[in-house]
Amino acid sequence: MAWELAMTELNKNFPLLFRQNFASGLVVFLVALPLCLGISLASGAPPLSGIISGIIGGIVVGYLSTSHLSVAGPAAGLTAIVAASIQELGSFELFLCAGLLAGVLQFALGYIRAGSIADYIPTAVIEGMLAGIGILIILKELPYAFGGGVFHFSVKDFEFTLSVSLHFGAILIAAISLALIISWDHIPVVKKLKWLPSALVAVLLGILLNYLFSKTDASAILLTKEQLVQLPVTNHISELIRLPDMQGFLTMNVWQTAITIAVVASIESLLSLEATDRLDKHRRISDSNQELRAQGAGNFVSSLLGGLPVTAVILRSSVNVSSGATHKLSAIIHGILLFICVLTIPLLLNHIPLASLAAVLIVVGYRLARPKLFKKFWNKGIYQFVPFMATLLGVVIFDLMLGVAIGLLCSIGFILHDNMKRSYYLSREELATANQVTLQLSEEVSFLNKAAIKKTLKNVQPNSTITFDAERTIYIADDVLELIEDFTNVFAKENNIKVIRKGFKSGQDKNPNALVSVDAKNNA
Repeated sequence: MAWELAMTELNKNFPLLFRQNFASGLVVFLVALPLCLGISLASGAPPLSGIISGIIGGIVVGYLSTSHLSVAGPAAGLTAIVAASIQELGSFELFLCAGLLAGVLQFALGYIRAGSIADYIPTAVIEGMLAGIGILIILKELPYAFGGGVFHFSVKDFEFTLSVSLHFGAILIAAISLALIISWDHIPVVKKLKWLPSALVAVLLGILLNYLFSKTDASAILLTKEQLVQLPVTNHISELIRLPDMQGFLTMNVWQTAITIAVVASIESLLSLEATDRLDKHRRISDSNQELRAQGAGNFVSSLLGGLPVTAVILRSSVNVSSGATHKLSAIIHGILLFICVLTIPLLLNHIPLASLAAVLIVVGYRLARPKLFKKFWNKGIYQFVPFMATLLGVVIFDLMLGVAIGLLCSIGFILHDNMKRSYYLSREELATANQVTLQLSEEVSFLNKAAIKKTLKNVQPNSTITFDAERTIYIADDVLELIEDFTNVFAKENNIKVIRKGFKSGQDKNPNALVSVDAKNNA
């Protein structure tokens, strides 16, 4: 239904939506282009496989998704899995077969409504994931902003490396680009150019500056080929396509790889979708199940044409949002531009300085990990701040999936801890001098509350009175009811403890007559 409404809006308002989203689609295209190449190289795959997945992620997934702002493409979070899988399977063509199967599995997950899992991810974990990604973006782009270098972090080897090789031309382009992006909204003339995003202007200015460098005698500031986007040049579309080896359907390792890709890509897509919806100023809610179906279709087509697996990618989605996108047409435009550029203008695109793109991404990273966000969660208290920081550090130190898992474990731990500290728990010191004890039960009393109730009951003093007040209670777990029943019929009777029960509804007593008789005896 949501997809049909989005397509109806697109058909009715196409000229307006095209004007509103072309510039943002162009910016996302410029950012996605080097990322697609970098991810394919890091995965040990053919260079153009990343471009193919970017094209499919933009056009196919963009068309089928209900998200207005999410952008799909090859994901950096899958590079380790892809590289290991290609090496284990022995050929890229067999890996493509696993991608086909993964797409079918994702499509099936969408139809059994597995996408609802994203609704149970706490806000603190999602925001921590975004902030962690933001910090990683800044760290990875700093070498490009300075002209070259390496960013490397390995938990396994306890290594952290951030080295830069200074190049005045790259530094100048990055600094000017940063200044332009930061001050863009404060320039009076820009108010008349709302359709022109600052990131696009920064990239064009970077090309112009490097061109001017080439016309001067100061060759030291001229950027080298390695400091520019490097897109392979192709003459025929057939050069882009690598066909999957269908014999892989008979190989168990291919099926295992497919299941791994389907699960990891689905979770990463759902997390990115949830995070992107939070970035939407209109707070539109995307259909997570339709997203899984869209991602499944995208992975099937991408693998069929020789591309890497696709997921919803928070980096490109963040750039899309910050560039002023209002509709998923922006994602589709970015995919179309990737397709056109590969066939027509790779030489022109190879003049884009990586320093300009680094400046764009550093600003995106800062916005994701802005200092106000840390203050916000600090003010919310430890139950929010610790999962936020745990997720952030996990993403930075390990990877996205493990970081989210750590954040979820922290959140669950706090939930368990909170459930053990209800108002009905009294310390041993308080119970030692109490002649009357009242246990005010909450609306829902689950098995998680059993430990706290048990601690209280075992310390109730002989010859005292205890009141179980369930006036506000809607549900009580059987485990807790049995605990109260045993206490009333045995411990209270042996220690002359008067038991008063208030508000227990029909069906909340397994043996109400026995309980009443004990109350009557104690009251006497």
